[in-house]
Amino acid sequence: MKLQLPKIKINSPLIIWYAGICFVILLFGYATGGTSTMQLFTCYRTSLSDPLMYFRLFSHALGHSDISHYLNNFFLIMLIGPMLEEKYGSKRLFYMMLITAFIGGLANVLVTSSGLLGASGIAFMMIVLCSCTSVESGYLPLTMIIVVILYIGKETVSGVTVQDNISQLSHILGGICGVVFGMYYNQHGIDKTS
Repeated sequence: MKLQLPKIKINSPLIIWYAGICFVILLFGYATGGTSTMQLFTCYRTSLSDPLMYFRLFSHALGHSDISHYLNNFFLIMLIGPMLEEKYGSKRLFYMMLITAFIGGLANVLVTSSGLLGASGIAFMMIVLCSCTSVESGYLPLTMIIVVILYIGKETVSGVTVQDNISQLSHILGGICGVVFGMYYNQHGIDKTS
């Protein structure tokens, strides 16, 4: 009897590409001693005439400070992302990620003076959005309410009481994006043709 290995299937192209691109950017950051990460993938307030400022409003979600930072974000994203990509489609999920990155970057530039780096806002969006994946139209899922209270509540308390290099604002806004996307698609449904 011959043992036949199962074939590998690319079940989530967007999430796999996202993880791969972020890993290459992380390696590039190591190779440049962090210069590329700071210049291209950390969102911070600069002159409005700086064209890179507008790029970094989105690109901060691609950069990570080190392998631990990368793995912490992508353990969650690789676990939750494929299910969301299957439900919402690659294109729709890509736009949700892009909008979440932009809102986090813009808020960081307007509200704080620190740098924003990493995919944690997108991870928080996915965590909250995941709680809406099997909900009937017209209902507010109890799991989403609990997740919002636990995650956003924890980040709000941490933002007030803890001094660290973690952007609780990005986490909170990512969670809010997840609520908005989840409620929108819960009410309007998902058109599988787009």
